[in-house]
Order: sequence, then structure tokens, then C-alpha cells
Amino acid sequence: MILELGCGKGEYTVGLARIYPEKNFIGLDIKGARIWTGAKAAQDEGLTNVAFLRTRIDFISSFFARNEVDEIWITFPDPQEKRQRQKKRLSGAHFLNRYRAFLKDGGMVHLKTDNLQFYNDTLELVHFNNLPVEQNSTDVYNEGWNDEIVTIQTYYEKRFLAEGTKINYIRFRLPAGKEIRALTDDSE
Repeated sequence: MILELGCGKGEYTVGLARIYPEKNFIGLDIKGARIWTGAKAAQDEGLTNVAFLRTRIDFISSFFARNEVDEIWITFPDPQEKRQRQKKRLSGAHFLNRYRAFLKDGGMVHLKTDNLQFYNDTLELVHFNNLPVEQNSTDVYNEGWNDEIVTIQTYYEKRFLAEGTKINYIRFRLPAGKEIRALTDDSE
């Protein structure tokens, strides 16, 4: 099972479901009007390996059992740039520790963002906690990648690319038994 957190219109959830029909995908978002678009597309195409869940990410551990999820995709989330909001970052220590409750040991976390500072902060946190990095880039479209990272684009991603914004990506593993420590007590 693979989750997309803050899935918006579900472009990534549906796109991954098309590419990997043997896997199951769930898109999560708080706004029902957004996920309706992805749910409608999946229904119209007859995709049976995709579903959507309307909920706050804060409640995510209530929906999944231990070791139930293989991967998490975080695509173009709000970077929560203000210092007092950084605890709300979906790739911050607070949420990474929540994901450990249901993510398989060594499960994959993908982050794709237009915000270089958000990407750098996440990469710094990952290195600080010695989490295994599988792949990362500050400009995925100019490195010749030819996989789902570049073939599926969200509404926002298309807009950012049209504006000339570089797209950042990091994929890392999250060990089950390791508590993720924040960089500083007041930043996470």
C-alpha cells in the first residue's frame, strides 16, 4: 500500500495507480472537493487499485495498522516556512515519527517540492538522523530522470514548471525502531 499525503486533486495517486496496477494507492486530503477530481478520474478509468480518504494528516495513525504501508509520497505540500509553523511540516520529525507507526521497517518516503528551502531543511533533518537517502535532486527535470518522479505532474507542479521553477526531490528510508530527532527543540 502506498499513500499520497495532501494529495490535492489526486494526480499523483491516480498516476501511480495507472503505472503500477499490481499495487494499491490511497490519496489523503482534508478537502473533499479536491479529492473528488481524483476519485472521479479513477472511477471513470475503472481503476480498482486506488482510493481516497478525507481526513486531516494529524489523524493518519488511526487509519492504518503497523507495517501496513510500504511508501509515502508527499507532493508539493505547504512548506510551512514560518518558524512557529515548522512543526506542521509533513516531512518534519513530528510527522516522520507518526509515520513510523504504520510504515514498514525501512519504508520509503518521497518528497517532491518546488521550495528549495523546504527541500534543504528536509535533507538536513534526514542527514541529522542518519536516514538512508536513496535519491535526491534540486532539479529533477534537468537530470534526465525517466520514471514516475517526472512523468506524473500535479496541477501545481505544471504551474511551477511553466514559471521556470526547479523541482526538488528526495527519497529516503524510515527505519521502524528509530526515533526521529528534530534539529532543534524549537524548530520542530
